[in-house]
Amino acid sequence: GYKEVTLLTEELALAFDFHKDDMVTEEEVDAAYAKALDAVEALELKNMLRQEEDIMACVLKINSGAGGTESQDWASMLMRMYMRYAEAHGYKVSISNLQDGDEAGIKTVTMEIEGDYAYGYLKSENGVHRLVRVSPYNAQGKRMTSFASVFVTPLVDDTIEVYVDPSKISWDLFRSGGAGGQNVNKVETGVRLRYQYKDPDTGEEEEILIENTESRKQLENRENAMRLLRSQLYDRALQKKRAAQAKIEAGKKKIEWGSQIRSYVFDDRRVKDHRTGYQTSDVGGVMDGKIDGFIKAYLMEFSEKGEACNTIKMNQRRRLKASAREARQARQARRIINGIFIGLIVLMVIILIAYYLLAG
Repeated sequence: GYKEVTLLTEELALAFDFHKDDMVTEEEVDAAYAKALDAVEALELKNMLRQEEDIMACVLKINSGAGGTESQDWASMLMRMYMRYAEAHGYKVSISNLQDGDEAGIKTVTMEIEGDYAYGYLKSENGVHRLVRVSPYNAQGKRMTSFASVFVTPLVDDTIEVYVDPSKISWDLFRSGGAGGQNVNKVETGVRLRYQYKDPDTGEEEEILIENTESRKQLENRENAMRLLRSQLYDRALQKKRAAQAKIEAGKKKIEWGSQIRSYVFDDRRVKDHRTGYQTSDVGGVMDGKIDGFIKAYLMEFSEKGEACNTIKMNQRRRLKASAREARQARQARRIINGIFIGLIVLMVIILIAYYLLAG
């Protein structure tokens, strides 16, 4: 936190002072600078997560778009990407619903990602993800475009009150698919929850459909489905709150939930976020879950604290860079002085040799 940043900044200043006295090398100063800068950026990112729901776990759902096998394969690649991201950050992942694709990949998956600030970070992934590549499923080897949508909602627990009208709930039971197990395809353990949601403002009605096959026990699947329903209702209330706040606060950037947010162009080795402009050529790293740069760019761009923190960030970076620049300038100055001194010594030696030669 703040104490770590203060400590590392003081260590950087100390390294700079030692460097002036030739007690540490320029490389050690650069290392101290990089360490301090990383700590500052980590604190900045944490500072973006100020909403009460940011600290919660999240439900992340991926749906393949039109395009058959290619889009279903793309959805499975995204699932792997988020699982790798969660693994790298110490989050626990459980799959509450998974439908395999017709030939490869998946049609849809619902994952519960548990850990502090899982929702705060992954809310940036809401939207449509676009893939451009030479498809391995196309006999002509043509370049194809595929889409998959990602929905992220906070995962509520029993400490958060969310009203669910029991009269609007209906249940269907079905046999769970999967490999092995005595109950598979024999006992109806899978549950399908239908909830007739009515918008409190517009009066429009919509059916919320949730399937859960996580457990082999029907009762546990019912409980999980209810938890997912409460999470969706909570997220709808949050979106209404955000929409109302956006109307009041003029000049804020608009975030289109559900719009195309990012393109993954494999041939050009480029992944670009269309909301922030952040991009990278490390396609392999991104697909292995290294999406922290995209998350940070999103939070800095759209967070309520983002604009103020951008200013703080610039000032902090200026101070850190100024310290490193002064260290380099001091080293260069010493090199010049040492060069001049050595040059004078060499010149004196040449003069002395010439004098003795002439005198002899």
